[in-house]
Amino acid sequence: MLHPNPPRLITVGIAVALLVVGMSATIFPIDIVSELLGTVWSFLGFEIDITPEVGWLLLLLGDALLVAGSLLPGI
Repeated sequence: MLHPNPPRLITVGIAVALLVVGMSATIFPIDIVSELLGTVWSFLGFEIDITPEVGWLLLLLGDALLVAGSLLPGI
């Protein structure tokens, strides 16, 4: 039997960030998310185009990360 555990705070933070960027790219655009992504890309020195397909992938990854964090200990 699987016994769900609460995921770690860093896992929840990363999952929420993925979900917010995914929602901004697919459902409704959020201007502050676009500005923050531009700042992060300029800080890191590269850029990834956030298309609706990438947004749907980010939504899926955010949900999968939350499920994995609750089922696997230490994530």
